[in-house]
Amino acid sequence: MGILSLRLPESLHKQVRELASREGISIDQFIATAVAEKVSALMTEKYFAARAARGDRASYDAALAQVPDVPPEEQDRAPGCGSREDLL
Repeated sequence: MGILSLRLPESLHKQVRELASREGISIDQFIATAVAEKVSALMTEKYFAARAARGDRASYDAALAQVPDVPPEEQDRAPGCGSREDLL
């Protein structure tokens, strides 16, 4: 496990201390979890950007053209929404 020396403004340190205490975890564990969440968010953003770059509008349109043009079943309608024609 790596060791990291971190300097935080006193106000942020106080908030981290209080939140970690409220969660019943150490400050180290709180910060490790926060960093893991940020890394995950950034990696997810990168993943979706790469997927989008591989996208092909013609393939998307072809797949969408295969979906039947029918109104949703009653249980799939949003509350308060009428027929498809009402929305158009």
